[in-house]
Amino acid sequence: MIRPASAQDAPALAGIYNHYIANTIITFETEAVSPQEMATRIAHIQDAALPWLVIENEQGVFGWAYAAPWRARPAYRHSVETTVYLAPQASGRGFGRLIYAQLLDYLRQAGLHTAIGGIALPNPASIRLHEALGFVKAAQFSEVGYKFGRWVDVGFWQIKL
Repeated sequence: MIRPASAQDAPALAGIYNHYIANTIITFETEAVSPQEMATRIAHIQDAALPWLVIENEQGVFGWAYAAPWRARPAYRHSVETTVYLAPQASGRGFGRLIYAQLLDYLRQAGLHTAIGGIALPNPASIRLHEALGFVKAAQFSEVGYKFGRWVDVGFWQIKL
């Protein structure tokens, strides 16, 4: 089931996200996020009238996708940056595509124009997901992040909604 996130989802989301913080370059955060911080982030996105969706089954929430403002200046108001995370055991089973497609549908219905996904590289699974949904590579910045003792590039894929 896919539904809007709530503050009650924050502990599960923080648990999933903290795995990626501690073990991957997928996020450039370096410190664990508390459930309270995650609840604040959910509220911030929803206060901006943007979607934060979660995917769950009978065992609970195992992933999410959301859209955030791309940039603060008014001319960017029709563009968003999108994000998707799944619990590691749920990866590679089609759930990311399912929730991401629903997020993109929501954004289309809301009248947004462009969605942008930033991907820390290398990340072939995320590239495949974005391209399967119609995103195309628009840019790549070299060595803009530093995590786990190495420099990391970031690519940006975009889709016109």
